[in-house]
Amino acid sequence: MSAARQSGAGRAGDPRPRRISNVLALAWREAGLMRHDPTFLAVVFAQPIMMLLLLGFALSNEPANVPLAVLDRSATAASRRLVEEVVATGYFLPPRPVSGYAEGRKLLEGGDAVAFLVIPDDFARDALGGAARVQVLLDGADPLSAARVGGILRSVAAQFDPSGRAVAARREDAPRPARGAFDLRKRFWFNPTLADRDFFLAGIAGMLLTNLCLSVTALGLVAERENGTFEQTLSLPTRPLEIVIGKILPYIGVSYLVLGIATFGSGLLFGIWPAGSWLALLVLTLPFVCASLAIGVLVSALARTSAQAVFITVFFILPSMILSGVLLPYQLMPDGAREVGAILPLRWYQIGLRRIVSRGGGLEEVWLPFLALCAIFAALLLLIRWRLKPRLA
Repeated sequence: MSAARQSGAGRAGDPRPRRISNVLALAWREAGLMRHDPTFLAVVFAQPIMMLLLLGFALSNEPANVPLAVLDRSATAASRRLVEEVVATGYFLPPRPVSGYAEGRKLLEGGDAVAFLVIPDDFARDALGGAARVQVLLDGADPLSAARVGGILRSVAAQFDPSGRAVAARREDAPRPARGAFDLRKRFWFNPTLADRDFFLAGIAGMLLTNLCLSVTALGLVAERENGTFEQTLSLPTRPLEIVIGKILPYIGVSYLVLGIATFGSGLLFGIWPAGSWLALLVLTLPFVCASLAIGVLVSALARTSAQAVFITVFFILPSMILSGVLLPYQLMPDGAREVGAILPLRWYQIGLRRIVSRGGGLEEVWLPFLALCAIFAALLLLIRWRLKPRLA
C-alpha cells in the first residue's frame, strides 16, 4: 500500500507534462510574433509567388530576339530569299548587313551579334546544283544560345529551295528533308567545344560579389540601430552620403580580393583566364561593386530589424541570379523579363565579364555596361539619401 502511494506520488510529480506545456506556450508566443510581423508574412507568401513567376515565365530555352549579322557576297535573289527565310523563323532580329569579314567578327566580339552568316559569291549557282556552302559563325561564349541558334539555321538550310517554291521553316522542330539545297558550315568562336563550364566560370565573379555585397551591407545600419551605436554615427559631422560611402569603402577592397580569388582560381584550376584586358576587368568591377553595396545599404535603410533585412535581401539576390543572364543567357528570356533584368547591376556586369573573359574585349567593348552600372549606382545613392535624410537630419 505504501509502495503504491509512493509510485502515484512519483507519477504526479513527473516534470515531463510541465516541460511539454512550456514548449507549447513558447511556440504559441512565437507564432503570435510571426502573425504580427508583416515582413515575415510577405516573405512567406510573396517569395513562392515570385519564384513561380520567374521560373514559369522568365526562364526559357527558346531563343528570342537573336542579333544576326549577314555578309551577303552573292547579292542575288536566292541569297536575299535565304536571309528572309532565316528572319521568318521568328527567332531573329532584323539582320545587320556588314561590308566585310572583319566587321562581322567585331560584332561577335562585342556581343552585338550571336550569329554571323557569310553567303559566298557563287551561292545562287551552286544552290541550284545542290552544292552550295554557307558559313555561319556562332558566339560560343553562350553555349546554349549557340547550340539552339545553330539548330534553327540548320533547319532552314535543310528546307531551303533556291527556286523559291518551298515554304521556309517556321520552327526548329519542323520536318526536314533528307538533303538540303546547301551545306551549312558552323563554326563556334570563343568556346569551340561549347563547354558549359566556360560559360559559368566566366560569370562566377559576378555571382560571388553579388552575394557578398548584398549580405555584408544589408545588416549594416540595422545592426547599429539594434546595438545602439547608430546615434554615435548621427552625432558625427557627416552627411548621409558620406556615411554611406564611408561604410562601403572597406568592402570595395574585400570585393577586389574575392575577384582575384575567383579569377586566379578559374585560371589555375581550369585554365580559364581572361582573354581580354585586365585593366577593363578592374575598371568595370568598381561601379558594379559600388552599386551592389548600395543595394545592401538601401535594404538596411528600409528594414527595421536584422530579420527583415535578411528577408528583403532574398528578393534582390534571387531575381539577380535568374534575370541577369549569369546562369541562363538573357537573350533566351521573353519580352518583359529582359527589361526587368536590365535594372539589375549583375545583368550589366556579366555582359562585361563575358566580353572580357570569353571574347577578349577591352575598355572599348565594356563602355556601355560601365556607364549603365554608374547610372544604377547614382540612382541608388539618390534613393538612399531620400530614405536616410529624415533619420540623419
